[in-house]
Amino acid sequence: MSNIPTNRADAKAQGARHYFTGKPCKHGHIALRETKGSCVECRKIEHEASYASRKEYFAEYNKSEKGVENKKRYYEANKEVVIAKAVKTPEDKKRTYRKAWFKNNPEETKAIANARRRRNRDATPKWLTEEHKKEMRDIYLKAQRLSRETGIMMHVDHIEPISSDEVCGLHVPWNLQILVGEVNVRKSNKRFENA
Repeated sequence: MSNIPTNRADAKAQGARHYFTGKPCKHGHIALRETKGSCVECRKIEHEASYASRKEYFAEYNKSEKGVENKKRYYEANKEVVIAKAVKTPEDKKRTYRKAWFKNNPEETKAIANARRRRNRDATPKWLTEEHKKEMRDIYLKAQRLSRETGIMMHVDHIEPISSDEVCGLHVPWNLQILVGEVNVRKSNKRFENA
């Protein structure tokens, strides 16, 4: 603190960003002051209050029709950047985020799970044998075990997507493969060679 100017005039003359008088500001904080005049503690409180109100605004905006449309447009224009950023996010942080999202969005979570089950059911042929169904269960169990053992999220993927504009495969054991989660996310609903 010894090299910090003790008044605003000296701070301006030295080109310093802060100075320290040792006296409390009008709100009682004994803290650095910005050369522009604000106490850094007051500025911090002001920023936190502003952030809280902006956070609520953006939460509402993101749910609005315009917000959803803008997010879709941004994603389509910057898909590779968004995916690359998501891939770099640590797995434990992703897991924490997913758990919080599922907890805070129970209706959407239920709808997503139901839609996935319905897609799989509709793509499952009636002629599958019990042995085929067991093979499929084993693939899903193996993916879960690999995720636990390696700490890397593994997904069960349909080689030929079951819902795609290009081609629709079946929910059968020979159309399933285990992929690293980030590879599967990048693949999306495309055939692997087109991903």
